[in-house]
Amino acid sequence: MTEPTVRLTMAQAIVRFLCAQYTERDGRRQAFFAGCFGIFGHGNVSGMGQALQQYPALRYYQTRNEQAMVHTAIGFAKHSRRLRTLACTSSIGPGATNMVTGAATATINRLPVLLLPGDIFARRNVAPVLQQLESEHSQDFSVNDTFRPVSRYWDRINRPDQLVYSLPEAMRVLTSPADTGAVTISIPQDVQTEAFDYPAALFEEWVWHVPRPRADLASLQRAAELLRGAQRPLIVAGGGVQYSEAEDALRAFAGRTGIPVAETMAGKGSLDFDDARSLGAMGLTGTSAANIYARDADVVMGVGTRWSDFTTASKTAFQDPEVRFINLNVSEFDAGKHQGVSVTGDARVCLEELDAMLPDKITDADLDARIAALKKEWESEVDRIYALHESDSGVAAQGALIGAVNEQGDPDAVMVGAAGSLPGDSHKLWRSRHPLQYHMEYGYSCMGYEIAGALGVKMAEPDREVYILVGDGSYLMMASEIVTSVQEGYKLTIVLMDNSGFKSIGGLSRSLGQSGFGTRYLFPENGALPTDEAGGHKRPLPVDLATNAASLGAVVIGCNSVDDVVEALARAKDIDRTVVIHVTNDRYLGVDVYESWWDVPVAEVSEIDTVNAAREEWEQMRSKERFYR
Repeated sequence: MTEPTVRLTMAQAIVRFLCAQYTERDGRRQAFFAGCFGIFGHGNVSGMGQALQQYPALRYYQTRNEQAMVHTAIGFAKHSRRLRTLACTSSIGPGATNMVTGAATATINRLPVLLLPGDIFARRNVAPVLQQLESEHSQDFSVNDTFRPVSRYWDRINRPDQLVYSLPEAMRVLTSPADTGAVTISIPQDVQTEAFDYPAALFEEWVWHVPRPRADLASLQRAAELLRGAQRPLIVAGGGVQYSEAEDALRAFAGRTGIPVAETMAGKGSLDFDDARSLGAMGLTGTSAANIYARDADVVMGVGTRWSDFTTASKTAFQDPEVRFINLNVSEFDAGKHQGVSVTGDARVCLEELDAMLPDKITDADLDARIAALKKEWESEVDRIYALHESDSGVAAQGALIGAVNEQGDPDAVMVGAAGSLPGDSHKLWRSRHPLQYHMEYGYSCMGYEIAGALGVKMAEPDREVYILVGDGSYLMMASEIVTSVQEGYKLTIVLMDNSGFKSIGGLSRSLGQSGFGTRYLFPENGALPTDEAGGHKRPLPVDLATNAASLGAVVIGCNSVDDVVEALARAKDIDRTVVIHVTNDRYLGVDVYESWWDVPVAEVSEIDTVNAAREEWEQMRSKERFYR
């Protein structure tokens, strides 16, 4: 009996296959691909472009920047808890390599996106073609090879029949709880248009069942034994809590045992801010409550965290000489860090099973009182910062601007951020009221993610308000997707904080004794860029971000104070398209670092006295870094 076939071009087969892919977890079934972003060039217009035109079931979305469309797919996938995503197609050449940064962002954050860059001619006879990078060592080489190190799965389809075997492998990786990230399938521009008799079964509905892997029983027992003997236990919640929808399990676990919870950037919102066991943000950008408690913790259980240097404060956060770690993670790689007890499995299932192995209470009354006191002290500090509306110079204070959005904005909204000083200040100050409210891309901290990523969040849940906190540096990197949000009718509320430069790195530069060199938008003086020291007769650049945002189709509300921003947030609710609330904030007034430190090496020798002083301080702090056994 002959197997039924369908004659399609390779590009048509890709689109038909993507339309048939579904995921299921806990009985909830949904289409995995919600559409395809793309910019067409000669390398994909007659292949993927024709296929998307022919099969509108896979919704095509126009975009303005190839990196931005990957960020949008990342935002969509993260808000969908990795159970859905978007595909992205580009032409060969700069269109393809523009997506490399997005691919790295996806893979570092363990978020699934499918990239379909065009490629050079597989048949080679007309080479070198437009935008081809030639190599004298190999003809099987193109700019798309740059995707290899930043992709979880990479393939090049040089024959249309290879697709039959590549696409299922791509889906296996995309739907893996442990190994997901960017998947890149390079599609040569000639092969995209070639026809093949594909098995009809390839295009039948395919449901990928996303598992909840259970941990080895012995590893759970070792973790339970360690927790039972703990005097000052701590849980550090990472993004894995949200990806596995383990918030309820974590709340029940912490509430019953009494163990307090601190949160990473990706894990913020795992507990509501007012939960009695929540100590808030952990690490360099952490709260005083979390960092003071963590300093003396004797058993630290990470749940779904990869233990970045921000979380561990460059290995200085946990100072108990005998501190031990438990790493509960779906990824064996992350579960093995810090030489701790490795518990490899789904966060929700493992918390539920571990909960059943422990007594009703681990912490005692004295420790409970200490946790409550630390928490109360921290909330008072947040209140103080929220109330500090302006600096001594009369300019709006960033901490109060964060507070205005947090307290006066829609409590059910999502707040999106990524780079600069805003993520650190928001990590400390933001009071999360639901698990998905705090959406921060900080695995790669990619400038330009904010607006594009927020568009993905809005696409994943159109009825939810989405706020974006972004500084001018990151805004100028990639404001292009304001246009896409207007075109598609996805309203965003963007709070654009104008610092006249790079506030975050300016502050870091000053702390390193370098006076903010190269971090202000200033005209050169005597042939060189001036430093960022206050005073002097510096000439700022005539940059008008408000006019720029209006030219992209946004409704712009100019503000001069925190009170103005509060009024603008109220006005924005009644506007049906993307709003940009533009406000100048003080680039020199930051939020303190609480009981924490970050290892940024300082020049060992210098002719600048302030650099030498910073080096001396760095050497003192460097000595506190630990090797965790």
